[in-house]
Amino acid sequence: MKIVVLDRFTLGEDLDISAASKYGEVVCFDKTEPSEVEERIADADVIFVNKVKLTCGNLKNAKNLKLICEAATGYDNIDTAFCREKGIAVCNVPGYSVYSVAQVTVSMVLSLANHLSEYTRFTKDGTYSHGKSANILKPVYNELYGKTWGIVGYGGIGSRVGEIAKALGCNVMAFKRTPVSGILCTDIDTLIEKSDIITVHIPLSDATRNLIDRNRIAKMKKNVIFVNTARGAVTDEAALCEAVKSGNIAAFGTDVYSAEPFDCNSPFYEIKDYDNVCLTPHMAWGAKEARERCFSEMLKNLEACFNGEIRNRVDLL
Repeated sequence: MKIVVLDRFTLGEDLDISAASKYGEVVCFDKTEPSEVEERIADADVIFVNKVKLTCGNLKNAKNLKLICEAATGYDNIDTAFCREKGIAVCNVPGYSVYSVAQVTVSMVLSLANHLSEYTRFTKDGTYSHGKSANILKPVYNELYGKTWGIVGYGGIGSRVGEIAKALGCNVMAFKRTPVSGILCTDIDTLIEKSDIITVHIPLSDATRNLIDRNRIAKMKKNVIFVNTARGAVTDEAALCEAVKSGNIAAFGTDVYSAEPFDCNSPFYEIKDYDNVCLTPHMAWGAKEARERCFSEMLKNLEACFNGEIRNRVDLL
């Protein structure tokens, strides 16, 4: 069996993937450009992939291909319809990054709410040491206690964020396709208008693409803290950046972008140095424990598939 890893670096250089060799020959590529995909997978039996797009165009000549193991929960980079037609199994890894993403999400909210970038700068640049006051209390910050925290998508990650938000004393509401007990579930527009903090945790699909659009951004409170750790394209990114520049939202954080990495022509490039903005390089999923959990699950998916078992098969959905 030949296992081809297309984007090794996205898993982290520190992650030990040697256990995969138990199942066959492993060929690793640190990164793969779109023009290189077809050649590299031509004789693969199994593909391990994270971000590389696998389409009917580059999959059509992979005659030995039996399985694609996605190193993520989302699998919008894979043409699952083509795989279903050709009998190629596709497995994802649900739930592995719940604690990691929730941790980073809440960290972003707390950093932005407490203006930590400004306050730490005061001690680093000498403003505090050369001042005459024992404390600096500008910019003004507010307690999260009693604020409304709106959660867009209340699955594994969203519900974990909700638990933490409740522990901080927030009133939690959620937008969820299937309402659940124990949490106030509401429509997306009510959540957008009523929330002081909004965090986004929904997968990207045709139904969720641009869900947080220009009109909804305009309806947010001016003191809102908005954080996205889901997918960039579920928001109107240009409109969000405009809202930051105009002061129509108080603070903005994101770990995800429709084009990754974003370049100097991106609207994010214009706001990257703002004190009320926290941009991170798609790292929220990647705590060491989460990556180890993910890879372990990928191997279990591989083993199950070749044992004739159905495990995390998204091509069958």
